[in-house]
Amino acid sequence: MNGYLNESNFMMVEEGFTTRDLLENLLVELCQASDQQAFFVADLGDIVKKHLQFLKALPRVKPYFPVKCNSSEGVIRLLAELGAGFACTNKAEVARVQSIGVPADKIFYSSPCKQVAHIKYAANHGVQLMTFDNEVELSKVARSHPHARMLLGIAADSSPSTHPSMTFGTTLKSCRHLLETAKEQAVEVVGISFHLGSCGLEPQAFAQSVAAAQLAFEMGTELGYRMHLLDIGGGFPGTEDTRAQFEEIAAMINSALDLYFPDGCGVEIVARPGRYYVTSAFTFAASITAMEEVPTEQPGSDGRWDSGTGPPVAGGTRQVAGHRCVLIPCGRSISPLQKSCPDHPAHSSSLWGPPGHAEDRIADSLELPELQVGDWLIFEDMGAYTIATSSLLGGCPRPQITYAMSRVAWKAVQLFQGKPPQTEDNRESVCTPLSCGWEMAETLCVTPVFAPASII
Repeated sequence: MNGYLNESNFMMVEEGFTTRDLLENLLVELCQASDQQAFFVADLGDIVKKHLQFLKALPRVKPYFPVKCNSSEGVIRLLAELGAGFACTNKAEVARVQSIGVPADKIFYSSPCKQVAHIKYAANHGVQLMTFDNEVELSKVARSHPHARMLLGIAADSSPSTHPSMTFGTTLKSCRHLLETAKEQAVEVVGISFHLGSCGLEPQAFAQSVAAAQLAFEMGTELGYRMHLLDIGGGFPGTEDTRAQFEEIAAMINSALDLYFPDGCGVEIVARPGRYYVTSAFTFAASITAMEEVPTEQPGSDGRWDSGTGPPVAGGTRQVAGHRCVLIPCGRSISPLQKSCPDHPAHSSSLWGPPGHAEDRIADSLELPELQVGDWLIFEDMGAYTIATSSLLGGCPRPQITYAMSRVAWKAVQLFQGKPPQTEDNRESVCTPLSCGWEMAETLCVTPVFAPASII
């Protein structure tokens, strides 16, 4: 084992005891203690499964996890234990991963727009790999980090829905000029980077981007650079219902790599899967802190909630979910802790988060049972871009995270590290550790987390 993660960092879930049971126990304890603090439950076994599936689907690609997606300690420790690298966007994220012992050569400073102070911090802490897509970024790095190893970022997203001002990366037309400028400033360019993002991603877009990267590689090689690293970015879906889409994307990537960067060509391939790893691993629990019933005939309003009064929702109940220091993004699946029944009909409802923020309206027109202040709601698929944001609201601390992992998942981690657990008949040599890990990934306990009706 690498020593980043051990059994003291998470709660071991024995066979037959799932994260659903853990969530139920936590809610019972909170209700008995009258503690309404919101919290997360994280199934680290789900991340183990995703990692093994990623390596199996994309055997030539090394994952670098973007820390901004989920900076929680359990996630970082687990992925470090599994041998993943980390993509950081500022010095705080670099410090975060280095604080647990991750070496500098496994850190990619991936931000396309970097502060000079952060570039110097990276230089002083041995982080060399970073990216640029314009002359300003190139000059900052040339002055502040003479030993940097740079990737030229190209704009590879050709989606017509993408707004030009919201994309990073240079055009192929500008690549040669930037590479020549880097040569003049004695900056070492080692490869090409692109990032497609995860909104409306089509598998074909990856193939087009890999083809564009190959053309940029040729330009760099012609100018005398030793181009040997390709970063294909992120954009991989992360929920269980999108597994077929991920496999389709992986097949397209493999075909494109075989065509433009065939095995044995000397080019290392990396990626930055974020949502893919953590989205489905985290579940968020929040209690109703305020509510307002609105007559059916009263029209709605787009105003803001303030001190328990504010915009009603026509024909239903307005229910405010969450601890005041937690921001819950839109687009998540929401499950009440009890199901509707004939005796308790559903009501058209609106959910709101903490007041005073543009994102306080969570969802409208939800059919929910009639809930009361103190009841709990469960938000699934909450692992991506929720942890860091929640700590920024009003200076409040992050909600507590309870990490859990099934024993079979922990054994898969050990197998992946080449140290299979001892068995009575000592048959460890029947299969290689990695193939055993793949097989175990298919049987990991990843039961969706729902709280039982008995909590209310």
